[in-house]
Amino acid sequence: MKVQLNNIPKKENTLSKEDYKVELKKLQYHLLSLQLTLRKQQVGLIFVFEGMDAAGKGGAIKRLTERLDPRGFIVHPISASRPHEKRYHYMHRFWRKLPMHGQISIFDRSWYGRVLVERIEKFATKQEWKRAYNEINEFERLLSDEDYILVKYWLQISNDEQLSRFIKRKNDPFKQWKLTDEDWRNRDKWDQYVKAAQDMLEKTDSEHAPWFVVAADDKKHARLQVLKKAIDTIEAELSRRGIEFPPIHDKELSQIIGE
Repeated sequence: MKVQLNNIPKKENTLSKEDYKVELKKLQYHLLSLQLTLRKQQVGLIFVFEGMDAAGKGGAIKRLTERLDPRGFIVHPISASRPHEKRYHYMHRFWRKLPMHGQISIFDRSWYGRVLVERIEKFATKQEWKRAYNEINEFERLLSDEDYILVKYWLQISNDEQLSRFIKRKNDPFKQWKLTDEDWRNRDKWDQYVKAAQDMLEKTDSEHAPWFVVAADDKKHARLQVLKKAIDTIEAELSRRGIEFPPIHDKELSQIIGE
């Protein structure tokens, strides 16, 4: 996938507040139905969320999981490797977090740190991060062959929108914890992160584990797109495996929305 992230067309949510809530609820119910099929058929599901700082990964994950059966998923917030984790291969800590068949794992940042932050901050040598593209592709191929479905998102916001969100976080007592000195330092390396992300998207986009680039300046638009892409991908992968899943009828949705 070749893409110029700084030139991603902006997408805006055109739904009213009430219509947005209705659409969100419909998509969440649809995803819940698919979760039950995945559990019954023992197919694992892995979501990967990457993106620029303050791109809205947490908010998108919240809406993705809001109406799922909480017994069937876990969210893994990924930060820098801890000292004891550095004694292993860098993929070791991710293998340990893979879901059982029929379960869902959501990675808020992931193994792609190897070719993003570790590349830029020189935590990995050039030889290591260049080698990682193939390692990651092989890792994801193994998972896909072993009855896992992978859904990978890159959430892209503009430089101006990121600055606006940083300032809002700085001034909001309930969100100040989201903003760190490292986030401000990373803004100075915007172009490096964009270049690394573009290389990543080009070298690790595959038929069995495609990337979905989501224009995320508008949070509501991004959250709906994340759910729609999840549903489309899961249904396509279940169909490819010859697994039937119950269709969602308008009458059924009307009853759900009318709760």
